[in-house]
Amino acid sequence: MSGADRTPGPSQAAQRAFAPVANALAGRRWFPLWAVVHHRGRKSGTAFDTPVAVVPTTDRATILIGLPWGAHTNWARNVVAAGGATLTWRGGEVATTAPRIIEGAEATARAKPLFRFVVRRMPAALVLRRA
Repeated sequence: MSGADRTPGPSQAAQRAFAPVANALAGRRWFPLWAVVHHRGRKSGTAFDTPVAVVPTTDRATILIGLPWGAHTNWARNVVAAGGATLTWRGGEVATTAPRIIEGAEATARAKPLFRFVVRRMPAALVLRRA
C-alpha cells in the first residue's frame, strides 16, 4: 500500500482518554470482543501490550482483528514481522501464528454475518491462526 492508502489514526488525546477503559476490559472472560495483543517492536525489541477488538469469524481456527486506521498500524506490522503473537483473550492466553494483513473485502468475507457491516468500513484487518 502506498502512503495515500493510509487512514489517519485517532488523536493522541483520544488514545489517552480511551486507553484506561480498553486496558480494563480487554482480555477479560466476560468481554470476548476485546483482547490484548502481546508483541515486540520490530526495530526496538520493546515489549508492548495493545488492546484490540476481535471480530468473530466463520472459521474457529482464525482470529480476525480489524485495523480501522489501515494496514500501516505499527502493532500489526510488529506482529507480522515476528510471525505471530500471544493474545490475552476470553480470560486466557492464545498463541497465534501466520499473521497476514488483508484488505477489507477479504476481512468482510471472513467475519460472521452479524459483524460484516462493521468490518466492511475498515480498510484492512490482521488475520492470525491459532497455534
